[in-house]
Amino acid sequence: MKLKSIFTNGVGILASRILGFVRDMLMASVLGVNIFSDIFAIAFKIPNLFRRIFGEGAFVQSFMPSFVASKNKGVFATAIVLRFLLFIILASLLVNLFAPYLTKTIAIGFDDATIALASPLVAINFWYLDLIFLVTFLATLLQYKEHFATTAFSTTLLNISMISALIIYAKESPQMIVYGLSISVVVGGVLQLIAHLIAIKRFGLDKLLIGGWRYRAKKDIKDDTKKFNSQFFPAIIGSSTAQISAFLDTMMASFLITGSISYLYYANRVFQLPLALFAIATATALFPTISKAIKNSDETKAYQNLSKAFWILSFTLGFSLIGGVVFSEAIIWLLFERGEFSSIDTIESAKVLMAYMVGLLPFGLAKLFSLFLYASHKQGRAAIISSISLVINLIFSLILMRYIGAMGLALASSIGGWILFILTIREVGFDKFKVIIYSKYSIYFILSMSGFIVISIWINSIIKGFI
Repeated sequence: MKLKSIFTNGVGILASRILGFVRDMLMASVLGVNIFSDIFAIAFKIPNLFRRIFGEGAFVQSFMPSFVASKNKGVFATAIVLRFLLFIILASLLVNLFAPYLTKTIAIGFDDATIALASPLVAINFWYLDLIFLVTFLATLLQYKEHFATTAFSTTLLNISMISALIIYAKESPQMIVYGLSISVVVGGVLQLIAHLIAIKRFGLDKLLIGGWRYRAKKDIKDDTKKFNSQFFPAIIGSSTAQISAFLDTMMASFLITGSISYLYYANRVFQLPLALFAIATATALFPTISKAIKNSDETKAYQNLSKAFWILSFTLGFSLIGGVVFSEAIIWLLFERGEFSSIDTIESAKVLMAYMVGLLPFGLAKLFSLFLYASHKQGRAAIISSISLVINLIFSLILMRYIGAMGLALASSIGGWILFILTIREVGFDKFKVIIYSKYSIYFILSMSGFIVISIWINSIIKGFI
């Protein structure tokens, strides 16, 4: 495992998330928490949902092992990208034609007038999916070359585009602001694609794709594409637990008080920072190494890398979990409470953040251990595990939202995360997990977490005097 790759990913993600928070701070100040912020959250969530499930999730987890194993990499890669791109363009056209129906599916609780306001924004934002699929495909090729910087930093371009739109349209009507934001999402996608095309050229991968296009009629990739297809569809389910959970949260939150969708959005944005900064950065850097090691039947190397990554994540996510729970109100106050975002919005968002943070550690570690399932072509097992987790999440969502509203939806998501982690560990092997746990680091982990809890509570008591 190359710590340099993890560091590069982490720094890039951190830069992107900092700009993302600047974007959200501006959006909270300009829009506040109202029907227009809810509408944009819905419109932006739809392409991101499909991106994370079909693109960054299932596609990468199925494509990377198949690409590593393929003897005709250029032909295989070209065949796959053309097939997917055609499907996604067709889907985007259908969404633009039937945007009201898709919007109603996501936000069942919205009335007809609100659906009419949201539908055009959904149609505009969905084109981001086409662009980001190409970005994801090119990023996977760059990962194979163990180049992560371009992908890690490229999301900053999306945030810069959206920040620019917020500044330009700040004094316009709320409806004009969300239209400007939607257009800026597509512009950001174009910029991300250009950045990846430049990197592909720099690493000479353009020749591989051009060669694949010229000789795409070869029959000797039939087995590769067949194997990819058999892995991709189970991987859609296996990689989609958190995304479908967020989708269900949004759908059910539309039945709650106005602003509930926005509370979930802002709290989830904070929750996603440590998850992306540590878990996703580590998993992304580790996946090519794991895939190559398992292909070469070198499980010893694979598990050595897993053990190192496990303790890195345990400490970083553990500190983040405690900090997120203890300082939840202070974090939301610092980031968002200004302009139209009130103190009541801060309190409600902080409650949701606390509930989300309970699931930070299991979601992050489950992502790490699931690499072995995908690299070993066990996408079907991962799909079953995710399905069980999702059903439990849904059951708890329906129960808890009746009593604690949006906070209940976030807590149900965390419960689903713990189920996902336990079942993933069982599939990988409790014996292998025990070998990792029975380490000197376990004592260090317990002592450091205990100490951090005491210090955090003390510091938070001081901070509350200033909020």
